[in-house]
Amino acid sequence: MVQVRAQQPINADGSINLEGWLDHVLSLDPALDRAALQEACEFAREAEQQANAAKNLWAEGSSSFHAGLEIAVILADLKLDQESLVAAVLYRGVREGKITLAAVQQQFGPVVSKLIDGVLRMAAISASLNPRESLVLGTQVQIENLRKMLVAMVDDVRVALIKLAERTCAIRAIKNAPDEKRQRVAREVFDIYAPLAHRLGIGHIKWELEDLSFRYLEPEQ
Repeated sequence: MVQVRAQQPINADGSINLEGWLDHVLSLDPALDRAALQEACEFAREAEQQANAAKNLWAEGSSSFHAGLEIAVILADLKLDQESLVAAVLYRGVREGKITLAAVQQQFGPVVSKLIDGVLRMAAISASLNPRESLVLGTQVQIENLRKMLVAMVDDVRVALIKLAERTCAIRAIKNAPDEKRQRVAREVFDIYAPLAHRLGIGHIKWELEDLSFRYLEPEQ
């Protein structure tokens, strides 16, 4: 069953209400450090604003800042620690070239930068595959080998959880994307990340990933 999720709190001008977002995240896990989370959010938001001003755009209509907030909410619901949520807020900005890992390490420390680096390496393995050959037409053996490779390379389970949350946000966001992108993301999620969620014992994320990906892979059914 697909999870019902709360919408991001929005200001009258359409921007994210950061105070409302922080209130929501702290309601999920009161042990989190509000000031540290706010610092990460403001850092990510400023990086995106600078990138937009310089026309350094990853994809039309997308926001690394908004995506980072959504990823962090999923992780707060899973009761992940402070470093994981800070890494989640910043990850998409790093992936899209708006923030450097060096800047993350200087501002937020080596644990956060190492988490982000691990998620980037997971993404690189997935991106290095030809989705048509390796996933759509690939054998179950190839797919299982990829799953094992991703699990083996992760020396901190938080890395895998951040990546799962990121893929959850990605498949939620492709409703209006071109069919080729919907098929590519859905196949990757269904073959790789839903089973990974199952392996890590996160049933509600597994079900959401399977339901949403199946919607695009088998629309008639």
